[in-house]
Amino acid sequence: MEGKRVGESSVVMSQLMSHQDTNIAGNVHGGVIMKLIDTVAGVVAVRHARSNAVTASIDRLDFHHPVFVGDILTLTASLNLVGRSSVEVGVRVEAENLITGAKRHTASAYLTYVALDGNGRPMPLPPLILETDVERRRNMEAKARRETRLVEKRKEKACQIEPDSCL
Repeated sequence: MEGKRVGESSVVMSQLMSHQDTNIAGNVHGGVIMKLIDTVAGVVAVRHARSNAVTASIDRLDFHHPVFVGDILTLTASLNLVGRSSVEVGVRVEAENLITGAKRHTASAYLTYVALDGNGRPMPLPPLILETDVERRRNMEAKARRETRLVEKRKEKACQIEPDSCL
């Protein structure tokens, strides 16, 4: 299977935030931002797989600054890691005040998707071609996150089997 470059599946999406997106504090609701993150990351996963891909986990989602009504939210998403049937997608979210032009990094997230074939079973994926130092760094960081995730999953499973081992 021929590999694919990071740029072949990367996505940039922008959306204007409106009153319907707000929480009780008057800021854009974190859940609205989470949905946009999942949407843009899902597009990246499907583009790489050229098949259905489902969200397996959100490894990390950090909110740095609030988003306000009238801001334009720009989400940039790209692959960090490709496994046998799963991918890690990194998403950076920036908000821009359209009046002042001020931009702020508002959120970052790492999501894992599993590619599914026509029968709904995990399918093999093309490898990722890393071309730049930034892509190689992100790939190394993604491998470390994956290993941490796997260690934690093993611990959780052991706790379920033997609850006293979790104390």
